[in-house]
Amino acid sequence: QVQLVEAGGGLVQPGGSLTLSCAASGSTFLFYAFGWFRQAPGKEREFIASINWSGSETSYADSVKGRFTLSIDNAKNTVYLQMSSLKPEDTAVYYCAGGSATMTKPPYWGQGTQVTVSS
Repeated sequence: QVQLVEAGGGLVQPGGSLTLSCAASGSTFLFYAFGWFRQAPGKEREFIASINWSGSETSYADSVKGRFTLSIDNAKNTVYLQMSSLKPEDTAVYYCAGGSATMTKPPYWGQGTQVTVSS
């Protein structure tokens, strides 16, 4: 099986930065890429970014492009989501996922971490 554990959420002021991490363990060969999704209150979960194990393929939603950056540390089986220029509308629970390159219905999910952008 696969376990994904997120960390790094918290409260940050608008315009600030925050880095989330997602550590994978178990049968990590079962998935091709890491994805990040978020869900704000009253809204559907949305895809925001993905990266494959080699780091050669990344994808970002338009809403975060240019502000969020993914990186991966293969030695630690950990992916990092660096978020900058944060806006109140970035407030959500952020979830790490493991799945295919397209991140269509990824089978593996972390428990989520809350990010709140507020003054």
